Amino acid sequence: MEIQFILNQKQVTAEIGADAVLLNVLRDLGCKSVKCGCETTNCGLCTVWIDGKSRLSCSVLAASIAGHEVTTLEGVAEEAEEFGSFLAGEGAEQCGFCSPGFIMNVLAMFRELDSPGIDEIKEYLAGNLCRCTGYMGQLRAIQKYMQAKKTQKMAQRRGEATA
Repeated sequence: MEIQFILNQKQVTAEIGADAVLLNVLRDLGCKSVKCGCETTNCGLCTVWIDGKSRLSCSVLAASIAGHEVTTLEGVAEEAEEFGSFLAGEGAEQCGFCSPGFIMNVLAMFRELDSPGIDEIKEYLAGNLCRCTGYMGQLRAIQKYMQAKKTQKMAQRRGEATA
């Protein structure tokens, strides 16, 4: 069967089997950031955005995304690189295998929550497993990133107010 959807802001067409999962279709389309780490929807490595909401691509039938918008890490590369520098600054990138799914969820959280506390951050990211870190570096990176973005927004608002 043929489906059409928007992938990273570009219209794409894919030939899929009726039982194809989105994770495999995305990898076939060149999105190598989307990974399978558990096959049980427990690790978060396959996190993508469907219509702007975080979803585990290993649990989504590809046929269901026809007409929808899918975003992978490749589609938010600039933002991902910016946050990645905060992870690296805290020594929280380790092997990097979990980073794409983790970063997708952090960026989604930043869009959805206004100034989340540490407990909200932990709850939001509970589905992202990392085998290398103790999560504290990641939490510090998230807090520093969110503070930097908040400061950046305030500076932009002050600039707009004086313009």
